[in-house]
Amino acid sequence: MDDAGRKNSLTLATLLALALLTTPPQAPAKGTNSSGKAKPRPATRALAKDPAADPATPPSQAAGELVLAADGATVIDGLTGEQLYEKNAGGRFYPASSTKILTALLVIEAGDLDRLVTITPEDTKVEPSAIGFKPGEQFTRRELLYALMLKSANDVAQALARDNAGSIPAFAEKMTLRATALGANQSHFANPHGLHHPEHYTTPHDLALIARAAMQQPLFRQIVATVSHPWVTATGVTELRNHNKLLWCPPWKFEGCTGLKTGYTVPAQQVLVSAALRDHREVISVVMHSNKPGIWMDSKALLTYGFSHLAPQPRFD
Repeated sequence: MDDAGRKNSLTLATLLALALLTTPPQAPAKGTNSSGKAKPRPATRALAKDPAADPATPPSQAAGELVLAADGATVIDGLTGEQLYEKNAGGRFYPASSTKILTALLVIEAGDLDRLVTITPEDTKVEPSAIGFKPGEQFTRRELLYALMLKSANDVAQALARDNAGSIPAFAEKMTLRATALGANQSHFANPHGLHHPEHYTTPHDLALIARAAMQQPLFRQIVATVSHPWVTATGVTELRNHNKLLWCPPWKFEGCTGLKTGYTVPAQQVLVSAALRDHREVISVVMHSNKPGIWMDSKALLTYGFSHLAPQPRFD
């Protein structure tokens, strides 16, 4: 190359270098972060943009992570209590009506389940979800437990708590003490039904431990696995229908589901505690501060994940 060619080549290289130095960096493409990697989309948005997707199919799992709508979640081994997956499982959330798991546990542990409970005027004033008591009516503790867990009746929770401890504050104190004894140390309970109270809270991990203890009670297991149950009063018979769609409602029904309990208030948003049993192994999931259909999709994803990550059982042969 002659002197003129070398001069032109150097000039072109210099111009290119100057152009690179003076060109501002481009913003990441839409849907990516500053490193250029794709940002994960919330599960709810992905659903909204894919109308052909099966709404009952759990979100896909990538690199060991689940796409969950819930702000807090966990799944544990029902046998050992080992935590198999968690998302903010130690975060503080309002439990709403999943509170009634602990209420039922305390009532069942107290025994004498065929004892009659007489309804007081105070019991009839608890709303919004209610069985519709009349003062002076009588029901056994066992009957009230079905109304508590299937209908999620707040007036029933009030009647059972009063019958058990004499007052709501006394029962709430028993709830917190029992939770602590189960290892649920980050929880505090102010009432038996889960209506909003700023000092009534738990965590996904704590709630899973409470549910695990409750599922060790045969009557509790029987109740929360019941799809419908007759409610008999002097005026007739009505049906109590379980709110947990994983038990009975396509497309959300989950094979092997054994219960547990839904919950909702505006501050708590959607809450669901679920359990399922396959091949003699049970897993328990908790989703807190979620939405619909998030509670159903999240729970199915967590239960499926739990079964695939259970430690092998020891063999004795």
